[in-house]
Amino acid sequence: MSKLYVVGIGPGAYEKMTMEAAEALKNSDVIIGYTVYVDLVKNHFPGKEFLTTPMKKEVDRCVLAFEEAKKGKTAAMICSGDAGVYGMSGLMYEVGVNYPEVELVIIPGVTAATGGAAVLGAPLIHDFCVISLSDLLTPWEKIEARLLGAAQADFVVCLYNPSSKKRHDYLEKACNLMLQYKSPDTVCGIVGNIGREGEAAQVMTLEELKTTKVDMFTTVFIGNSQTQNINGKMVTPRGYKHV
Repeated sequence: MSKLYVVGIGPGAYEKMTMEAAEALKNSDVIIGYTVYVDLVKNHFPGKEFLTTPMKKEVDRCVLAFEEAKKGKTAAMICSGDAGVYGMSGLMYEVGVNYPEVELVIIPGVTAATGGAAVLGAPLIHDFCVISLSDLLTPWEKIEARLLGAAQADFVVCLYNPSSKKRHDYLEKACNLMLQYKSPDTVCGIVGNIGREGEAAQVMTLEELKTTKVDMFTTVFIGNSQTQNINGKMVTPRGYKHV
């Protein structure tokens, strides 16, 4: 049976890739992925065959990977972060129904929530949720309901895909929804280009976050009612007793 890896390569830097992910790519004959992600790993795996597709060609990319594996090659489909968190592993299983002769092996990776949290401090120490603000595949009404539910339940909320050219005001809309249940002074943070050149982080209040400009390479963290700013770091206590 042919083997097809679905690999989460982490946020970007080779050092943030798991040993298991690097080993899977070393053992692969061909590496398939979105152009931007292939560019992140290309230099570290010389001699491999690389195949790319642009954004919005996800199904084509999956079919391409299975077709390569069907030829008897060991293939790897790469995703940024974790392949199972807004990644390709779900679609790969769906497409894989047509390729019973190919075995899928999912390799996890460091997702933006945990990668960004390490840069900001310790914002995810208690219960948290991850919500994408992209309404490309999810209706905004459903995203809005999730934002309100998470805010009402006092979750720390991590936002993926907070803005784009077409959705430049979505973060502001999300903050306004959160402000129905969270204080304007709620500690928040943003991290841009996690694990890549130009990485930058900032801690601020929810009121300040509302008017902050972000892009698709920014991950946003909105604290809960206990989250603190400790010497410029975003920290959510879990409640341990300490002196």
